[in-house]
Amino acid sequence: MDKLLDRFLNYVSFDTQSKPNVKHTPSTDGQLKLAQALRNELTELGFSQVTLSDKGCVMATLPGNVAWKVPVIGFISHLDTAPDFTAKHVNPQIVENYRGGDIALGNGDEILSPVMFPVLHQLLGHTIITTDGKTLLGSDDKSGIAEIITAMVRLKNSNIAHGPVRIAFTPDEEIGKGAQSFDIPAFGAEWAYTVDGGGVGELEFENFNAASATIKIVGNNVHPGSAKGVMINALSLATRFHHELPVEETPEHTDGYEGFYHLTTIKGNVERAEMHYIIRDFDKTQFEARKQKIIDIAHVVGKGLHRDCYIEVTLDDHYYNMRDKVAQHPHIIALAQQAMKDCDIEPIMKPIRGGTDGAQLSFRGLPCPNIFTGGYNFHGKHEFVTLEGMEKAVSVIMRIAELTAKEALKH
Repeated sequence: MDKLLDRFLNYVSFDTQSKPNVKHTPSTDGQLKLAQALRNELTELGFSQVTLSDKGCVMATLPGNVAWKVPVIGFISHLDTAPDFTAKHVNPQIVENYRGGDIALGNGDEILSPVMFPVLHQLLGHTIITTDGKTLLGSDDKSGIAEIITAMVRLKNSNIAHGPVRIAFTPDEEIGKGAQSFDIPAFGAEWAYTVDGGGVGELEFENFNAASATIKIVGNNVHPGSAKGVMINALSLATRFHHELPVEETPEHTDGYEGFYHLTTIKGNVERAEMHYIIRDFDKTQFEARKQKIIDIAHVVGKGLHRDCYIEVTLDDHYYNMRDKVAQHPHIIALAQQAMKDCDIEPIMKPIRGGTDGAQLSFRGLPCPNIFTGGYNFHGKHEFVTLEGMEKAVSVIMRIAELTAKEALKH
């Protein structure tokens, strides 16, 4: 497979889990170690303009091999894995010619079951790379990195006509910070694709509007035996606050274009409590209404509190829906659709119930839809990817580069 699998297995051996609430980028040393390894690999492979920024972003160029002018396009994946689940000592399992049924992860305490994950029924005969049940896999997004580099190597060693292609590997995508320091002028592409999606055929140019909410509650603690009229229990206020939110508007009750409130952490005691939410919605008006609801609930729950007790709300926007920005460049989507069809893949147009670096980059002037990697169940111990899906992503990347050159020749 032209080192595709070897590359992927090498990359997942790096612990690149990002860390929220860290002021520097990249947020963890492991990301920088992988970035340095990628810089060295790309240099050894003979790519040009190989750079590594002080923020941990790797860039390189595959020069064009045609005489006519072709737009510079780009492909982008991220170095980090999600903070949601441990990424230390990833130990991948390779299941060749999957025959159906449960897959034991590691010693079998955990299983990957088609009962819980019905997509496995569609993957009979495939080579499936899983975790050992103790860590996430890191297919999000090291499969994307392996696919991009493999595609560039194959293009470099082929007679396929293509223009100049820029590639980049970014830090801290999972915590929404990597794209902030991405040098778009230095990248120099007219448009790009993040290779950061899931199942084969996914093509996405809509994503959530995203914000976080931190609710700090200050109460008053006294001995419970003499608490009447004096104690203000911060944990009780936190519980009241949460119960004011619509019970059906949570991740476990929503799909498609439905937004949600998601309580990610709650901690504290009688004196003080703190809650963290993420807020998501595709529609900008509804997104703003969700943020306002958080503020309104704080007023309701905090009404009548003693002046030394209070509820403090901090809202931070992370990224916005890139749909309007990418839709201004319909040929970018059409190109990816055609590339998939040419590779016998039916494009699946669906909204991203999350975000990618492409969302921020699109708002900063680099339109950047998202294409599949062949991976599933990201951010947890049931994460897996198929080698066949990764191969198909490589083929689509190569075909996009080829079609871009052919379209340029027509014009």
